[in-house]
Amino acid sequence: MPIQSGSLMLIKVGNGASPEVFATVGGLRASAIMLGNQPFDATTMESGVWRRLLGGAGIQSMHISGSGMFTDAASEETVRGYAFAGSVNNYQFIFANGDSVTGAFLVTSYDRSGDYGSEEIYALTLESAGAITFADA
Repeated sequence: MPIQSGSLMLIKVGNGASPEVFATVGGLRASAIMLGNQPFDATTMESGVWRRLLGGAGIQSMHISGSGMFTDAASEETVRGYAFAGSVNNYQFIFANGDSVTGAFLVTSYDRSGDYGSEEIYALTLESAGAITFADA
């Protein structure tokens, strides 16, 4: 895989329809994604001194955090509303190379700040709340 420069990651929110349509609400200038695999311990007396983990049986989760700007006031209001409501909504994250992550997420942290004479920025943390789909560009 070639080295990629950091770039804006787009955040899109689904409308809940079938088929679901995603609308861009903002972009993250700085972002971090963590895929967690909580293992299932299958160690028995026959395992001896070594732990055995059962593949494919643990719990997976995804954590996405970053900071950036909303596309407009309505987009900020939508995400802020989801954060206040504590609701699980479908999001899509588009990387600079075209790869995407889509699934249900809960906004677990929402920060909004800005300096006088500069743009307002936000910081978000989202936790997966269901199955996640990764698609290559």
